[in-house]
Amino acid sequence: MGHRLVHGGRHHVAPERVTDALLADLRALVPLAPLHLPSGIAGVEAVTTRFPALPQAVCFDTAFHRDLPEVARRLALPRALADPAGIQRFGFHGLSYEYVMERLGPAGRGRVVIAHLGNGASMAAVRDGRAVDTTMGLTPAGGFMMGTRTGDLDPGVLVYLAREKGYDANGLDRLVNKESGLLGVSGVSADMKTLLERRDEDEKAALAVAMFVYQVRKQVGAFAAALGGLDTLVFTGGIGERAAPVRAEICDGLGHLGVYLDPARNAAHGNPASMPGSRCQVRIVATREDLMIARHTRGVLFPDGERRHRGQ
Repeated sequence: MGHRLVHGGRHHVAPERVTDALLADLRALVPLAPLHLPSGIAGVEAVTTRFPALPQAVCFDTAFHRDLPEVARRLALPRALADPAGIQRFGFHGLSYEYVMERLGPAGRGRVVIAHLGNGASMAAVRDGRAVDTTMGLTPAGGFMMGTRTGDLDPGVLVYLAREKGYDANGLDRLVNKESGLLGVSGVSADMKTLLERRDEDEKAALAVAMFVYQVRKQVGAFAAALGGLDTLVFTGGIGERAAPVRAEICDGLGHLGVYLDPARNAAHGNPASMPGSRCQVRIVATREDLMIARHTRGVLFPDGERRHRGQ
């Protein structure tokens, strides 16, 4: 049995076989991903209870970003606080990014920005196969706005809400993760398809879509700066794979980076979706996190069989 776990912390940076010691470590990491890790651990424990002899492996969504350079990984906090507590940028959606890079093959060489756009959304900057930066941080709440998450906020907003509006930690957690983003701005839905259908007659829905597009486009530009240019822009995730209007509006205005969408190919979800001769290729990849989990699980639990398979 293979599981996807959102967070591996500093020390779990590759798929692992489940052991009692590993589970103890993961329980200690719950404060870093309180919305995700408890249910993931519960799944592992449920399998252990029902099938005690069945070997299990866990795959961490943070692992893809394990080699982020320190300038991207470190947060601007005092070392006495950041280092012992492990407060840093971890990054998430790693299984998706790993699959995308595998699918790109030789096209993934050079400077690549991958936009994983779904209800949870993030972006990664990758140079020659290695992660250089990513939008999410200590938790999956960071980055640009998502279905129900704020993305990055001025920290003073949270201080203000705590001091002046009586928010406690649980209230802030609920606000940041469940009540904001596309849902909070539109007031009607966290679903991009619904908002696209409503935006012509609903200005709040239109604003939510426009804010999402603007923030993603701005982040593409920032990551192009971090990479020193852009060779490939990839869209994946539910929105990235299926919402042609969102892709078109994100790419509009990125011509200075060599990004020019072919309207017909984009509408048909074609690959590449960019105009012939564009300096930057735009690709659409349907991600397969489940396949990556299966492959990693086989490799961890049956390493001899994995070597034989790769040798064939």
